[in-house]
Amino acid sequence: MSDLEDLYREVILDHYRNPRNRGTLTGDAVLHAELQNPTCGDEIELALAFDDQGRIADVRFAGRGCSISMASASMLTEALRGKTREDALELDRQVQAMLRGEGDPPSPDQDLAALSGVAQFPVRVKCATLAWHALEHALGS
Repeated sequence: MSDLEDLYREVILDHYRNPRNRGTLTGDAVLHAELQNPTCGDEIELALAFDDQGRIADVRFAGRGCSISMASASMLTEALRGKTREDALELDRQVQAMLRGEGDPPSPDQDLAALSGVAQFPVRVKCATLAWHALEHALGS
C-alpha cells in the first residue's frame, strides 16, 4: 500500500472517529433531507442553513452507518460552509464523478481527496455518495 493510500485511510478514519459538524439544525430557513441506503442500512440526515447573502452558514449531519458513509458526511459538511447553492451543487457533481472514477478530486489539498480510493470498490460507492445525494435532495436538485 502506498503512503498516499495510508494517508487517505487515516483521513477517512479520523473523520469517522471525530466527525465534524455532527448534530441537527432547526428553524424555518433550514433545508433538510433524510436518506437511507437500503442495501446496507446506512442512514443520513442533512441540514443546511443559509445566510442573507445566499451562502451556507451552517451545515450539520446526523445518522449512522459505516466508516465511509459517516466520514463522507463529515467531509461534506466541512467542504460546504460558505458556498452558494450553485457552488455546492458543482462540488457535488465533482465529488460524485470522482467517486465513480470519472474525475479528479475537487482540490488536492482537501480531505475530500481521501475519498478518491472508494472508486476502486464499486460496492462502497453508495456508502460514500449517500450524504451527497442527501445534499441534492435538500437543495431540491
